[in-house]
Amino acid sequence: MENYKILDELNPGALGVNLVVREKETKVKFVIKQVECIDDHHANEALDELMPLLKLRHAHISVYHELFIIWNGQTSSLFLCLVMDYSKGSFQKVIEKAREKRAAIDSEWLQNVLGQVLHALEYLHQRDIIHRNLKPSNIALVGTNHCKLQDLSCNALMTHKAKWNIRAEEDPFQKSWMAPEALGFSFSPKADIWSLGCIILDMVSCSFMEATEAMLLRRSIRSLPNKLGSVLRTLEERRVPQAKTCSSLLPQMLQIEPSQRITVREVIQLTLMSSDFRPTCVSLLLHQRDVPEFITAIISEGHVARLLEVMQNFPRRSEVQLKVMDRLLRMSDDQLGLPWSMGVVAVLVTIMKNHEKLLDIQLCACALLLRTLGQALAQDPATTVPKGSSITSVLLSVLRSHPEAQQLLVMVYSLLTIVCSQGCNSEELQKAGLFTHILEHLDTCSGNREVCMAGLSLLWVLLVDADIMDKAPLEKAPGLIVELLAAYPVDMEMAEAGCAALWLLSLLGCIPEHLLEEMVVLFLQSLRLCQDRILLVNNACRGLASLAKVSELAALRVVVADEKGSGLSLIRDTYELHKDHPEVAENVCLLLVHLASYQDTLSELVSSGIQPLVREIKERFTSSLELVSYAEKVLQRLEAARLPCSAQEPSAAAPGGPHLSVPAPCPVPSVLPRGAAC
Repeated sequence: MENYKILDELNPGALGVNLVVREKETKVKFVIKQVECIDDHHANEALDELMPLLKLRHAHISVYHELFIIWNGQTSSLFLCLVMDYSKGSFQKVIEKAREKRAAIDSEWLQNVLGQVLHALEYLHQRDIIHRNLKPSNIALVGTNHCKLQDLSCNALMTHKAKWNIRAEEDPFQKSWMAPEALGFSFSPKADIWSLGCIILDMVSCSFMEATEAMLLRRSIRSLPNKLGSVLRTLEERRVPQAKTCSSLLPQMLQIEPSQRITVREVIQLTLMSSDFRPTCVSLLLHQRDVPEFITAIISEGHVARLLEVMQNFPRRSEVQLKVMDRLLRMSDDQLGLPWSMGVVAVLVTIMKNHEKLLDIQLCACALLLRTLGQALAQDPATTVPKGSSITSVLLSVLRSHPEAQQLLVMVYSLLTIVCSQGCNSEELQKAGLFTHILEHLDTCSGNREVCMAGLSLLWVLLVDADIMDKAPLEKAPGLIVELLAAYPVDMEMAEAGCAALWLLSLLGCIPEHLLEEMVVLFLQSLRLCQDRILLVNNACRGLASLAKVSELAALRVVVADEKGSGLSLIRDTYELHKDHPEVAENVCLLLVHLASYQDTLSELVSSGIQPLVREIKERFTSSLELVSYAEKVLQRLEAARLPCSAQEPSAAAPGGPHLSVPAPCPVPSVLPRGAAC
């Protein structure tokens, strides 16, 4: 818990306390569920059961980031802690808001989000994972039309009878979502079906049924199934849009005997056959079938060549593709092997085209692409993606098909970064609106560090050596990056990526005048934070040089001391730390050249005693003609500034005019080779 700062305590659940926390280093919010355990055995048993949750990767299931056990000395208690995504909204809040207004929940929205829940449950049940604690408050809303299942539990926690009875009886609502057999601590996927049926019933009846009345109904139908019939008749009388589907669906989901309840696949089939309830995101699930045994045998025993053959022979069978990709992901690097990497890439691109709408396929394919490309490039940096693979257009299409899948977004951005770094036509990506896409997600997903890092890295690689046809899409970039770095003030990787992007934006002239001084402060702040990181030091110095070149106010902001100290002192300290790195010395000299271009900043350079440092740089790096040239220019201006006024060349300025002397601009080095910055 020492890595987290507690911000708030949510209403306690039936199993434990939910804490809203902020990670101290990244400043990202999470929820930590603390469950009190009987002893070490109980805690470790639950921990082992919950470990598979760390591997879940689905657009509609919240990510579990960490599991750990702590001892609370004050209460002499052992706690199992689950670190989960934090979300403000939930189905519970939607239901409560609708009840307050006595209004029905929007039909189209309801179909969409329930389809997402079905998709997520199908994913879990296929992996023999039971939610066990499904209720409206455990379905988070992370966007207007995007939901995620959260707070999954395990058998060891749910069958702790003494704890469950004490906590659950404090709030009768908590138990009302549970299946009859679950009250006796018996859980199966059918228990999730009961809970989902209760959720659907609550959502479609909230316009005419109070919360307490609805809770009593959920409890009564466990023993009196006829109670459900009267509510379904009311739905039809009130002409609720989903009434017809509910009348056929809910009686099969809310069967008291688990064996008589339908499965999640049958729920999907029933909803799709209905004319008034067709969740689009699950329609493709009907096409998934069981993989034949002989194919399963080949997949489990085959090497890469056989697996690729299976993928090519069954291009439209999504269930086959998923099994093959899962097998490939579980292979070691030696088993996968470099010779096969490009073959895997070509097949995966085809599969992604064939199953563009299936999120599971896209997630697995992108994960496998990242691994194979990463392995290939690590073994042979000269490896290139086959030109005919159309991987760029496929990845762009995937982004359009799954706009709210943040995990997929991270992987697609990372893949595009790899592809673009190999000389992809960036003009094609600009025309596709990728700049706008990245900036929108840096804005809307600022709380997701992985999205932000992937977005900044892709933005940088698009800007390097790019012929920017239209700078308008980049207008919001500087302001968004400033806000982002403010949200992660001590995140060194974020600062490094942000400085790299801001430097290139400054070279392109995309920094508005009103942000120039703020950018200087940001570069200096990043230098202070990450003085030992070469990439950040180089990009910060380049960025400062670019700003100083175009603005005397920016140059003054560098040299004038504030409450955090002098920028010149920081530059001197930075050079001393990296004096053996020619690139750092060159960028420091470039910055000093532009700072020495203005009379006021030049006087600050003289008074700070910067001359010995510049002379040392000139003498240490005699083999770099460009660096020596920068150093000589700075020294000449420093010497001229130290001469008596009468010895200096007459100013070109009119008498009485401002004493600003701006010499011809010095050449700025071309953009560094790829890989020189973030």
